[in-house]
Amino acid sequence: MKSHPGHFFEDFTLGRIFTHATPLTLTSGDTSLYRALTGSRHALYASDPFSNFVGQGALKIDPLLAFHTVFGKTVPDISLNAVANLGYAEGKFIRPVYAGDTLRAVSEVIGHKQNSNGKTGVVYVRTTGLNQHNEIVLSYVRWVMVHKRDTASPAPETSIPELRQTVQMSPDGIFTREFSGWDEALSGSPHGYEAYAIGEKIDHVDGITVEEAEHQLATRLYQNTAKVHFDAHAQAASRFGRRLIYGGVVISIARALSFNGLANAAEILAINAGTHASPLFAGDTVYAWSEVLDKADLSESAGALRLRLTATKNRPCHDFPLRGQGGEYHPDVLLDFDYWAAIPRASA
Repeated sequence: MKSHPGHFFEDFTLGRIFTHATPLTLTSGDTSLYRALTGSRHALYASDPFSNFVGQGALKIDPLLAFHTVFGKTVPDISLNAVANLGYAEGKFIRPVYAGDTLRAVSEVIGHKQNSNGKTGVVYVRTTGLNQHNEIVLSYVRWVMVHKRDTASPAPETSIPELRQTVQMSPDGIFTREFSGWDEALSGSPHGYEAYAIGEKIDHVDGITVEEAEHQLATRLYQNTAKVHFDAHAQAASRFGRRLIYGGVVISIARALSFNGLANAAEILAINAGTHASPLFAGDTVYAWSEVLDKADLSESAGALRLRLTATKNRPCHDFPLRGQGGEYHPDVLLDFDYWAAIPRASA
C-alpha cells in the first residue's frame, strides 16, 4: 500500500520521533493571504518601514502564521485520524521567521492515555519547528484525541507528562526585546506597557463571521490535512454531522480581534496554555475578550503582558463569559488561550 492512512492511537509509543514532510518556504504572498483570512492588522507584521523604524529589522512573518505552518506539517503523522485537537502548553517563539525562510517540523511522543470508551485515546507530543539552517524557531506541546485502529487492542500504560503552567519571562533570556521609536499613531493605540493592570479585562468589541470557503482556504494554507476539516462526506456521519473549523483559525481570528484594545501587544513570545473548549462551524461569528494575568519587565523599552484570550461564538463579550456556575466552560466559549506578548513602554 503506497498511500498513508495516518497513525492511530496504538501507533504512538513513548519516545517515538516523527520527522514530518514536507518543508515549506514562506513568502510575502503567505503573509498577504493570512491577513486576508484572519483580519490581522498589527503594524509590526504589516509594515516593513514600521518594523525597521522600531528597531526590529525587516518585516517578519507573524508568529501565529509560523506556528500554524509548523503545526500543519505534523498533521499527517499526528492528527490525521484525530477526533479533536485539545490543547497546548510550553510554546516558545525562539527566533524570528522572515519571508523566504523554510520551515520543517519534528515531533516526539511524550505521553498517552486511552479514553474510557476504548475507542479513542489522547496523545501528547512535543513539536519543534526548524528553519533552513536547522535553527529552532519555535517549539510547543500539544495533545490530541485520536481514534484507535482496533478497539480490542489493549490499552497502554497511562503516561501523562508534567507540563509547566507558564513559560518563564526573563530580562536576560531569549525573550528580551527592544522597541525604539515606537510610533503610537501608526501602531493604532496610545497604550503601552504601563497602561495595563493585572486583572484588567478588555472587550475587543468586534466580531468576525467565518464562512465555509474561508476556513477551508485558511487550513489549506497551512497544509493541514486533518479529515475533520475537509471531508464533508465522512463528517456527515460524525457526532456533529459536519466539518469542524481548525482551532488555529479560531486562535488567529481571536488574536486579530484583540487588536482593538491591545494594538501595541504585537509580538507573541510564548504560549502558556490553550484549550479548544467547543467547536466552531461555518456561519458562526467569533468574538473575543482578554484579561491581563501578569506582567514582566523585558528591557528598558519593552515589557511583556501575560494575557488570557477568550473567544466565543455568536456571543458578544461585554460580560466576559468564561465559566458556568459549575466551573465548566460556558457553552459559547470556543477558546481559552494563555500567552505572553511583548509590548513597548510608553516612553520607548
